[in-house]
Amino acid sequence: MPKVYNWHIGRETDYRYEEAHPDRQLVAIFNTNRCLACQTCTMACKSTWTFSPGQENMWWNNVETKPYGGYPRGWDVRTLELIEKANPGGQNWKTNQKGDRAPYGVFDGKTIFELAPIERFALGYEPEDEDWETPNVYEDTPRAGLGRRGEYEKGGEFGKHPTWFFYLARVCNHCTYPACVAACPRQAPYKRKEDGIVLINQERCWGYKQCVQACPYKKAIYRPDTRTSEKCIGCYPRVEGTDPATKGQPMEARCMGACIGKIRLQGLVSIDKDGQWTKDPEHPIYTLVHEEKVALPIYPQFGTEPNVYYIPPRWVPRPYLRQMFGPGVDEAIERYTNPSRKLLAILQLFRATQTMIFKYEIIEGKKIRDVTTNGKKREIFNDTVIGYDKSGKEVTRISVDEKIHVRPAKYRNSV
Repeated sequence: MPKVYNWHIGRETDYRYEEAHPDRQLVAIFNTNRCLACQTCTMACKSTWTFSPGQENMWWNNVETKPYGGYPRGWDVRTLELIEKANPGGQNWKTNQKGDRAPYGVFDGKTIFELAPIERFALGYEPEDEDWETPNVYEDTPRAGLGRRGEYEKGGEFGKHPTWFFYLARVCNHCTYPACVAACPRQAPYKRKEDGIVLINQERCWGYKQCVQACPYKKAIYRPDTRTSEKCIGCYPRVEGTDPATKGQPMEARCMGACIGKIRLQGLVSIDKDGQWTKDPEHPIYTLVHEEKVALPIYPQFGTEPNVYYIPPRWVPRPYLRQMFGPGVDEAIERYTNPSRKLLAILQLFRATQTMIFKYEIIEGKKIRDVTTNGKKREIFNDTVIGYDKSGKEVTRISVDEKIHVRPAKYRNSV
């Protein structure tokens, strides 16, 4: 197979097709520290795209409780087990050497493309039908295992399970090197040049399920009534700016715009011909990923170079997080726990507007308090961050110090 450069793992890897990149890439960042698991994003997507007959068990967006939950059931555990079986004890990272372009270290193991069977282009498996039954199985429960219907027995017992969990919101990662694109013998999945969104051509799809098998994140889903596969389309009409609400400006996807926990930020970043992000320190997503380094890709060792990034939950055991987000976890949590003045301001942009932000500006404000976090003292300033759309027009302005509105006494009970 051809070689392509994957900057998440700091080296070249195998891929079915030659190096090729879009002009811009749709990218999202999820702050897991804020997620409520309210499933508003899930239902926003469901009611927009997958409400038809044949799509009952099709959830392009889902929120799962880790470490036990998953949709389809056990998707990550099974993929990791397949990789370990194919390359026992070999999935390791090594620290950067001088001159490396890798921000997180160099992955010394093998990707799903390098471990692919001879007749395939990616290592994977096809979930069973019952694995797709419940998008929020084990939500808020300590029950472990990959149990099937009828095998749940009783719930967990206090004192016999780890005392942590966190919510992981998931959509298609619109990967730089999508496994679904590599696997399909019909070349039905493809990556758009204008925004990097991965779609499936329904006229070319013959329902071979190779995309379902290959995608390590299991975000390509088979639809039985049409006998084709479908997946998240990135709400591309909104990204193109055709929604009248933003008057021609690129707009966040439905799941992003509906998030009441304000955990999501989505935008378009410019991509150089070599696949690297164009340096753009005024873009909030570029700053969070490449400068502040608080947002990390999910399972970068799979080799797909996913374009959805996560700010890791700060209370979860580090070995678990390093497995899921790579070796940049410790630095990311340290930076998030003790944010710089710039980072604290940029974090206010999450869900501040449905219009995609292409540039930010920070207006410095006065000092409002001193705080101590994990023994470290720092100052908090009431800075104001301004977000601009693609045309340079201001679309949001928000301050670090959120104003508190005290409701008048006569409205204390509104029932």
